[in-house]
Amino acid sequence: MSKFKKGKQGDLPAISTASLPDIVFMLLFFFMVATVMRDNSLKVKNELPTASEIEKLEKDRTMLIYAGKPSDAYKNVGTEARIQINDDFASLADVKPAVYEFINKTREELREKIVVGFKVDKNTNAGLVSDIKQELREANALKVMYLTNQATEE
Repeated sequence: MSKFKKGKQGDLPAISTASLPDIVFMLLFFFMVATVMRDNSLKVKNELPTASEIEKLEKDRTMLIYAGKPSDAYKNVGTEARIQINDDFASLADVKPAVYEFINKTREELREKIVVGFKVDKNTNAGLVSDIKQELREANALKVMYLTNQATEE
């Protein structure tokens, strides 16, 4: 008899899964930190006009109102320009209650400094913007800004 026994050939050692939970949690934390949550999902086309002089404002005191034709996914609501406040289509009658709701949700010290921002598609009729501004006057939201893209220098 031989002194040494031949072991089974071809057996692979078992793979250690001890570090697998660490890798999974590391990936989870990476995606939690790297992911940016979107504020609103646009339901209207929003190709902004360009401007040469722009200024960035604080986000926590700005209420955004979008206006434009419905995007391709929402063609069932028509082809006329629509108003979008938060994530829903709105009518002119919904503007005042939305402003009041935003004011009530804002911190007390910022309530007097609230600005309403318009993100209006450049092909939208100015009459709709004028009607929205009239509703804002009635809601006593008099600070208004128009959001644009930075003009490229040539």
